Amino acid sequence: MKQPSENQESAPGSLHELVGNQWFVDLVERFYQGIESDPLLRPMYPEDLTDSKKWLTLFLQQYWGGQHKYQELRGHPQLRMRHMPFEISSAESIAWMKHMTFAVKQGELPLEIEENVLEYFAKTAEHMINKNETGLIL
Repeated sequence: MKQPSENQESAPGSLHELVGNQWFVDLVERFYQGIESDPLLRPMYPEDLTDSKKWLTLFLQQYWGGQHKYQELRGHPQLRMRHMPFEISSAESIAWMKHMTFAVKQGELPLEIEENVLEYFAKTAEHMINKNETGLIL
Protein backbone atom coordinates (compact mmCIF):
# COMPACT_ATOMS: atom_id res chain seq x y z
CA MET A 1 0.00 0.00 0.00
CA LYS A 2 1.13 3.49 -0.75
CA GLN A 3 2.08 5.76 2.09
CA PRO A 4 0.83 9.35 2.01
CA SER A 5 3.38 11.89 0.87
CA GLU A 6 4.87 14.15 3.52
CA ASN A 7 2.85 17.16 2.37
CA GLN A 8 -0.39 15.23 2.70
CA GLU A 9 -2.26 15.69 5.95
CA SER A 10 -3.75 12.63 7.62
CA ALA A 11 -5.07 11.99 11.07
CA PRO A 12 -2.49 9.89 12.92
CA GLY A 13 -3.43 6.22 12.91
CA SER A 14 -6.20 6.72 10.35
CA LEU A 15 -6.96 4.57 7.34
CA HIS A 16 -6.05 7.58 5.22
CA GLU A 17 -2.61 7.73 6.81
CA LEU A 18 -2.15 4.02 6.07
CA VAL A 19 -3.26 4.01 2.43
CA GLY A 20 -3.08 7.61 1.13
CA ASN A 21 -5.31 9.49 -1.31
CA GLN A 22 -4.82 7.18 -4.29
CA TRP A 23 -6.33 4.18 -2.50
CA PHE A 24 -9.63 6.06 -2.24
CA VAL A 25 -9.48 7.18 -5.89
CA ASP A 26 -8.98 3.55 -6.91
CA LEU A 27 -11.75 2.35 -4.57
CA VAL A 28 -14.23 4.78 -6.09
CA GLU A 29 -13.19 3.82 -9.63
CA ARG A 30 -13.78 0.12 -8.85
CA PHE A 31 -17.11 0.93 -7.20
CA TYR A 32 -18.37 2.96 -10.16
CA GLN A 33 -17.34 0.25 -12.61
CA GLY A 34 -20.02 -1.87 -10.93
CA ILE A 35 -22.54 0.96 -10.86
CA GLU A 36 -22.09 1.63 -14.59
CA SER A 37 -23.49 -1.79 -15.49
CA ASP A 38 -26.09 -2.13 -12.74
CA PRO A 39 -29.64 -1.85 -14.18
CA LEU A 40 -31.15 -1.00 -10.77
CA LEU A 41 -28.67 1.64 -9.64
CA ARG A 42 -27.35 3.22 -12.84
CA PRO A 43 -30.53 5.26 -13.48
CA MET A 44 -30.06 6.96 -10.09
CA TYR A 45 -26.78 8.53 -11.20
CA PRO A 46 -26.10 11.29 -13.74
CA GLU A 47 -24.96 10.28 -17.21
CA ASP A 48 -21.52 11.73 -16.55
CA LEU A 49 -20.13 10.20 -13.36
CA THR A 50 -17.18 12.59 -13.04
CA ASP A 51 -18.69 14.71 -10.25
CA SER A 52 -20.16 11.69 -8.47
CA LYS A 53 -16.72 10.09 -8.36
CA LYS A 54 -15.10 13.32 -7.20
CA TRP A 55 -17.52 13.87 -4.32
CA LEU A 56 -17.44 10.28 -3.11
CA THR A 57 -13.64 10.25 -3.21
CA LEU A 58 -13.34 13.50 -1.27
CA PHE A 59 -15.96 12.40 1.24
CA LEU A 60 -14.25 9.06 1.90
CA GLN A 61 -10.81 10.62 2.16
CA GLN A 62 -12.17 13.06 4.73
CA TYR A 63 -14.20 10.48 6.65
CA TRP A 64 -11.24 8.13 6.96
CA GLY A 65 -8.82 10.78 8.26
CA GLY A 66 -7.69 12.84 5.27
CA GLN A 67 -8.01 16.53 4.60
CA HIS A 68 -11.43 18.17 4.89
CA LYS A 69 -11.68 19.18 1.23
CA TYR A 70 -15.18 17.72 0.91
CA GLN A 71 -16.50 19.87 3.74
CA GLU A 72 -14.64 22.95 2.47
CA LEU A 73 -16.28 22.57 -0.95
CA ARG A 74 -19.73 21.20 -0.07
CA GLY A 75 -20.31 21.81 3.61
CA HIS A 76 -21.41 19.14 6.07
CA PRO A 77 -21.89 15.78 4.33
CA GLN A 78 -25.54 15.32 5.40
CA LEU A 79 -25.59 11.94 3.67
CA ARG A 80 -29.21 11.05 4.30
CA MET A 81 -30.45 14.48 3.19
CA ARG A 82 -28.35 14.39 0.01
CA HIS A 83 -29.83 10.99 -0.87
CA MET A 84 -33.48 11.84 -0.13
CA PRO A 85 -34.31 12.72 -3.77
CA PHE A 86 -33.71 9.04 -4.61
CA GLU A 87 -36.07 6.24 -3.60
CA ILE A 88 -33.80 3.78 -1.85
CA SER A 89 -35.30 0.51 -0.69
CA SER A 90 -33.48 -2.51 0.67
CA ALA A 91 -32.98 -3.70 -2.94
CA GLU A 92 -31.01 -0.58 -3.86
CA SER A 93 -29.13 -0.70 -0.57
CA ILE A 94 -28.11 -4.33 -1.13
CA ALA A 95 -27.08 -3.65 -4.73
CA TRP A 96 -25.01 -0.64 -3.66
CA MET A 97 -23.34 -2.69 -0.93
CA LYS A 98 -22.52 -5.47 -3.40
CA HIS A 99 -20.52 -3.05 -5.55
CA MET A 100 -18.84 -1.39 -2.59
CA THR A 101 -17.92 -4.76 -1.06
CA PHE A 102 -16.26 -5.81 -4.31
CA ALA A 103 -14.39 -2.50 -4.51
CA VAL A 104 -13.16 -2.72 -0.91
CA LYS A 105 -12.10 -6.36 -1.20
CA GLN A 106 -9.99 -5.51 -4.26
CA GLY A 107 -8.19 -2.84 -2.21
CA GLU A 108 -5.92 -5.32 -0.43
CA LEU A 109 -6.44 -3.99 3.09
CA PRO A 110 -5.40 -6.05 6.09
CA LEU A 111 -8.38 -8.26 7.01
CA GLU A 112 -9.24 -6.51 10.29
CA ILE A 113 -9.22 -3.09 8.62
CA GLU A 114 -11.20 -4.42 5.66
CA GLU A 115 -13.86 -5.74 8.05
CA ASN A 116 -14.13 -2.34 9.77
CA VAL A 117 -14.44 -0.54 6.44
CA LEU A 118 -17.12 -2.96 5.23
CA GLU A 119 -19.01 -2.60 8.52
CA TYR A 120 -19.08 1.17 8.05
CA PHE A 121 -20.37 0.83 4.49
CA ALA A 122 -23.01 -1.73 5.52
CA LYS A 123 -24.35 0.60 8.22
CA THR A 124 -24.30 3.53 5.82
CA ALA A 125 -26.09 1.58 3.07
CA GLU A 126 -28.80 0.58 5.55
CA HIS A 127 -29.08 4.15 6.86
CA MET A 128 -29.78 5.46 3.34
CA ILE A 129 -32.95 3.36 2.98
CA ASN A 130 -35.85 5.77 2.72
CA LYS A 131 -38.55 3.59 1.13
CA ASN A 132 -40.06 0.45 2.61
CA GLU A 133 -41.20 -2.58 0.64
CA THR A 134 -44.77 -1.28 0.35
CA GLY A 135 -43.48 1.85 -1.37
CA LEU A 136 -43.94 4.12 1.64
CA ILE A 137 -41.29 6.82 1.81
CA LEU A 138 -39.71 6.82 5.27
